[in-house]
Amino acid sequence: MKFIIKHEIRGRIRIHLIQDRMSYKEADILQYYLERLEEVTHAKVYEKTADAAIRFTGDRTAVIRALKAFHYSEVDVPAAVIEHSGRELNAVYKEKLINKVVLRLARRWIVPYPVRAVYILCRALRYAYKGIQCLAAGKLEVPVLDAIAISVSVLRGNLQTAGSVMFLLGVGEILEEWTHKKSVGDLARCMSLNVNKVWKVEGGQQSLTASSEVKAGDLVRVHMGNIIPFDGVVTEGEAMVNQASLTGEPLPVKKEEDGYVYAGTVVEEGELTIQVKEVSGSTRFEKIVTMIEESEKLKSSLESKAEHLADRLVPYTLLGTGLVWLLTRNTTKALAVLMVDFSCALKLAMPISVLSAIREASMYHITVKGGKYLEAVADAKTIVFDKTGTLTKARPTVKEVIPFGEKSADEMLRIAACLEEHFPHSMAKAVVKAAKDKNLEHEEMHSKVEYIVAHGISSRLDGKKVVIGSYHFVFEDENCAIDEEHRERFDNLPEECSHLYLAVENRLQAVICIEDPLREEAAEVIRGLKDMGFEKVVMMTGDSERTAAAVASRIGVDEYDSEVLPEDKARFIEKEKAEGRTVIMIGDGINDSPALSAADVGIAISDGAEIAREIADITIAADDLYGILTLRDLSQRLMERIRGNYRKIVGINTSLIALGVSGVIQPTTSAFLHNMSTLAIGVKSMEHLLK
Repeated sequence: MKFIIKHEIRGRIRIHLIQDRMSYKEADILQYYLERLEEVTHAKVYEKTADAAIRFTGDRTAVIRALKAFHYSEVDVPAAVIEHSGRELNAVYKEKLINKVVLRLARRWIVPYPVRAVYILCRALRYAYKGIQCLAAGKLEVPVLDAIAISVSVLRGNLQTAGSVMFLLGVGEILEEWTHKKSVGDLARCMSLNVNKVWKVEGGQQSLTASSEVKAGDLVRVHMGNIIPFDGVVTEGEAMVNQASLTGEPLPVKKEEDGYVYAGTVVEEGELTIQVKEVSGSTRFEKIVTMIEESEKLKSSLESKAEHLADRLVPYTLLGTGLVWLLTRNTTKALAVLMVDFSCALKLAMPISVLSAIREASMYHITVKGGKYLEAVADAKTIVFDKTGTLTKARPTVKEVIPFGEKSADEMLRIAACLEEHFPHSMAKAVVKAAKDKNLEHEEMHSKVEYIVAHGISSRLDGKKVVIGSYHFVFEDENCAIDEEHRERFDNLPEECSHLYLAVENRLQAVICIEDPLREEAAEVIRGLKDMGFEKVVMMTGDSERTAAAVASRIGVDEYDSEVLPEDKARFIEKEKAEGRTVIMIGDGINDSPALSAADVGIAISDGAEIAREIADITIAADDLYGILTLRDLSQRLMERIRGNYRKIVGINTSLIALGVSGVIQPTTSAFLHNMSTLAIGVKSMEHLLK
């Protein structure tokens, strides 16, 4: 690619591409390419000027080299990224806004007054019709006020006032629609599927295949805890499928042979083989957009109260108008009340505030599924953390494999990886990665794998029963034993590691020692949460009492509980809620999903199990835990903004009514100031909450 450097400072460069014009698609491809460069921290592409602003770390040489190597045709971009980028949407609404202003000015300066008057009358009739429709439906809402204000202005001969009111209402509608669609689009993109590989079934064998290579008609196996990547028909197996993300159903639905499953739903129990019917990601995207637009999840209680208040205020505005006219017999003063209504500002500012906050959260790699969750995060007093993969590193590593039988450590690791690769847990990923790093091939050599949540895995290998999992599962549930000659070595396992126990035919064969170091920022984040108003910070883990106590003392939590099962976490959260506390749960695994569902707000780590992300109300990036502090800060600022907007709207509009009734300002001025203040508050609500 040919380009010139327009501007450059340390860590930032702005380039201009040498090409005639840049299409929306080309801009999206370049944006996708830049964002995936390791050195690039932020990039923005401007299609109108064919420019790109790039922030990066380290030396610029790597960035320049990557830019020189860039070709539009050689970048493999997912279709959904291009189709739903939002770039064209922004351009369309910018054009709508500019055209509205330009046409307004042109009509005033160029079009003769008689023609302009006819145009205003025609538009006024449309507003009057909407008001009549509202009344016919038995509703006294904002369209009625708009219709009366515009109609009275027209009847009094104040066509200029009527035209100004309609123009400002039109601008407000464009801004509201634009913000809403962009926010919904951004949110839907965050929630869209990101499944890179799937288990493809061919000739009775499973192979890990890139999802982009799967075609309609192919067979795909989906194991417990995994997301269903495509729409399809079940050909084999039986499972309970969580469809909450698409249907809102709180309970999983049983799926069996000949049943239809949808992309984005999650297998909670069992496993399925599905015949793929639809590989396009657009259907999933459209389902999500529909869900968001129809769901009450988008509304916080403050937002809902504001909207209900807006509708309830309409009759009082009409009553106020009538009383002023009865008392003063002055139509101008009565119009001063009618021209200023609280409803318009309340209905515009509140949703924009919430949707803008959701969009802003996505800039920090935080996906929020609704405004009410931001409100709950702002109000929460109790926060519960899972340990493994949440307070500890997102990617634990295998430190050592200790064999307790005749087979070598590598052979034991190979068997463990073969079992663990089917299940989405941080420790399972560590085992699979360790085998891969040692180039240990592990073809499917076992029978059907059974996963017991929060315990372990059971299968058969060469006709022998094989189990791998926690101490409780292997030694207490499965009654496995340790050969006496290995007892001393077993008693001296490294204490600083977490352990996975592998047994064959009820005899311990290996212990996999996994380093699961604490995140460096964990203690600081816990302190920050307490400073931000959390009264109780709790850690719950399936680890031993000794490990849990050591971790709890290092990070400074208020309470901890060890050796807990999934239902124990959910039970604790229900108890806290029963005592009147708003509770946040943060986790990453299948075993966290009951607690994530039970909490007022469930927060999942982005590289955790698909079911955890699907059930969770919010997802944060796995890089570090500072996103939780950002989320709390953003949520509290949003609530402050909503309350501030409410005070501004009431204060400004009450003042305008008082000035109009006292005769200090004319109704035309009242209408202008009212609409300008409404737009100003709406635009201000679109600003970022965090600097």
